Amino acid sequence: MTHTNRAAAAAGALLAVTGLLTAGPAEAASRDIVPGDRLHLTVTRGNDSSGIPRDGLLRCDPPSGHAHAAEACDELAAAGGDIGRVPAEDVFCPMIFAPVTARARGRWDGRWIDFQETYTSACVLRARTRHVFALDG
Repeated sequence: MTHTNRAAAAAGALLAVTGLLTAGPAEAASRDIVPGDRLHLTVTRGNDSSGIPRDGLLRCDPPSGHAHAAEACDELAAAGGDIGRVPAEDVFCPMIFAPVTARARGRWDGRWIDFQETYTSACVLRARTRHVFALDG
């Protein structure tokens, strides 16, 4: 192989590799960018996610997805998208052990959210997360 042929082969290989490197991230980025804040919410009876869940999609631009979407979006905005920082309601919950597991996955303010917590009862879930997991009217 002559020097010219080697140079041409190397240039072709470099272009092929460069094309692969630039095509991958651009495709991934275009799939990952979804405008607006949105969380897929599930609530399952028990302390794991093996039961039949109630679920919904909370969208916040504009608020939609369940009966209290506007309130949930406001509470999440005040907590910076951190469900654990939503201020708890001051309510009395009976001491009945009936665990529920709440999960939220999605994007908030450009960040990936993956929240899961088991609460001792649906009452405690509502008190701690307010309107976020209020999937029923």
